[in-house]
Amino acid sequence: MTQISPSRRSLHRKFIATVLALSVAITGFNAAPARANGEDLAKILAGVAVLGIIGAAIHERKQDRRERPHVDPIPDRHPRPLPPRLHRYDLPAQCLSTVRRRGHHQELLGARCLRRNYDHFRELPQACYTEVETRHDQARGYDPRCLRQYGYRLVSR
Repeated sequence: MTQISPSRRSLHRKFIATVLALSVAITGFNAAPARANGEDLAKILAGVAVLGIIGAAIHERKQDRRERPHVDPIPDRHPRPLPPRLHRYDLPAQCLSTVRRRGHHQELLGARCLRRNYDHFRELPQACYTEVETRHDQARGYDPRCLRQYGYRLVSR
């Protein structure tokens, strides 16, 4: 089934409306001799009024279908707070530390800091847990790049 473009559809509608108007006008003519009385004039005026009402209704419907310009609402000065279910993905930025390991630096979210400052500590993905050997001891925590892949983000509180 082929689709008709909106401009062609409009032409089809105009054509059908024209044929309909002509057929209504032609059916008014008949073989009887012309006579002018008040009844015929009233019928003609009523028919024209009905056609005008139908045309106005079609025009209003087309106006309603047209796309209205998009108006941006006035932006709020303060963004809405996130729903509570999304707060579990906000990690405290204060827990981010840099650990020196064999000549290069690695960022790490400390496990102890997260346990103290993050309510959903037990729900963190174990795939991101890491232990890093430092010069003095081991640093335990979570890789921030890995957590970012799971949808977590750092937030200053």
